Amino acid sequence: MALMARPKNDNVQINVFIPSEWKKELENLACIYSVEEGKTITFLDLMRRGIQEKYQLGENNERGTIS
Repeated sequence: MALMARPKNDNVQINVFIPSEWKKELENLACIYSVEEGKTITFLDLMRRGIQEKYQLGENNERGTIS
């Protein structure tokens, strides 16, 4: 049986600790954005968007384009 190699990408996984109250607020906002955009948005998506906007980073990532 041959093993399939994972596709190589330049993404890095990090662990971030945030206050539980922030997570609750981000989850609430994610629900609102999900309805507005007609697709599922997670609190992690919102964190990625915030970092991207703050530091004017590129648009592509492993999960797709952030807009």
